Amino acid sequence: MPLPLLHALGWPLGWLSFLLSPRYRRRLLANAALAGVSRQQAWASVAEAGKLVTELPRLWLGRPVPVFWRGAEHIDAALAGGQGLLFLTPHLGCFEITAQAYAARFGADHPMTVLFRPARQPWLRDLVAGARQRPGLRTAPTTLAGVKQLLKALKGGEAVGLLPDQVPPLGQGVWAPFFGRDAYTMTLSARLTQAGPVRVMLSWGERLPWGRGYVVHVRPMAETLSGDAIQAATQINRAMESLVRESPTQYLWSYDRYKAPRE
Repeated sequence: MPLPLLHALGWPLGWLSFLLSPRYRRRLLANAALAGVSRQQAWASVAEAGKLVTELPRLWLGRPVPVFWRGAEHIDAALAGGQGLLFLTPHLGCFEITAQAYAARFGADHPMTVLFRPARQPWLRDLVAGARQRPGLRTAPTTLAGVKQLLKALKGGEAVGLLPDQVPPLGQGVWAPFFGRDAYTMTLSARLTQAGPVRVMLSWGERLPWGRGYVVHVRPMAETLSGDAIQAATQINRAMESLVRESPTQYLWSYDRYKAPRE
């Protein structure tokens, strides 16, 4: 289906979820208010969350969509130096498109491996795994074997992508501030930088209006990550906040960022 039509269908879907689920509504508004986002911007994010759902079938199974770049020269420079690349992407905009766009442009010579949590339903797990694995793009599960896969990719001068604002299981993170409130934050992001010469990149996929496609934004992380786990997590959360502030209407404010980690 055409991307404009899919995004048009996502608008009412987002609002339907917002209106029918009091819990979803309270969390979205509370998280947005905590970050200082206006009520108008929070309301705009409702439709964007719906678009996030309706665009997935096209991104997983359909024809390529229009993609534009801002900051691709930073990737060129890092790859030319033989460095591994660690892409940190928050739940902002279309985070599926960032890995796909990298694979299409750079993956032939420097593949990307993305960390993901497999779905519990076998049919959905197989569908997602098949849709995400494509030329230049590999997937690694959130297991010890998956982490070893990420380390191997970085040591080989390849790229790795993950969502550092995803709440990890208990024992795999630390409490660090995110928009002024402590959130359980993964330590894996910082540990991966110890795999060798690794360049940390901040990236996100901006969803253009009227289904015109996406803009992949990339920039090097300004700070060198600390060797202290809590300090490094704080630095990463601060970097994610800076990306979210660029387009707060496209952040997934309904994500339960402040939940207690599971066992």
